[in-house]
Amino acid sequence: MVAARPEVAGENVSRLSFTPAALALIEQLWAQHGPLMFHQSGGCCDGSAPMCYQAGEFRTGGQDVLLGTLELPPLPPLPPLPPLPTEAGAGTPSPVAREIPFWMSREQFGVWAHTHLTVDTVPGRGSGFSLEAPEGKRFLIRSRLL
Repeated sequence: MVAARPEVAGENVSRLSFTPAALALIEQLWAQHGPLMFHQSGGCCDGSAPMCYQAGEFRTGGQDVLLGTLELPPLPPLPPLPPLPTEAGAGTPSPVAREIPFWMSREQFGVWAHTHLTVDTVPGRGSGFSLEAPEGKRFLIRSRLL
């Protein structure tokens, strides 16, 4: 399990973690789609599953709570480009940091405020809006009381 960085004001212990299976699917989706984000609403059906989107594809606002941020290992730096004729040198590239925010609707957070959430995957088709839908797997939440 990998714990997400806590983001709820006043909290210093993570209330969100990811299983190895979830991390493997997240890595696959990152490779296909680039930076990602999660949102957990409180609706019925697909609304009760965590939804994975390309970063910025789902608008969040005051009605949402940033629950945690998954910090993935950085990608190796891209090879440096050759310097332009007017440049002295290209410098050493830095590793590319990868962070995935996990948002929850404020109303749902009110219901789940006393739980630890684990993001996992199971076989099956996810929501048509979530990026894992065509992969034959879907994200789900396992919860336990804090």
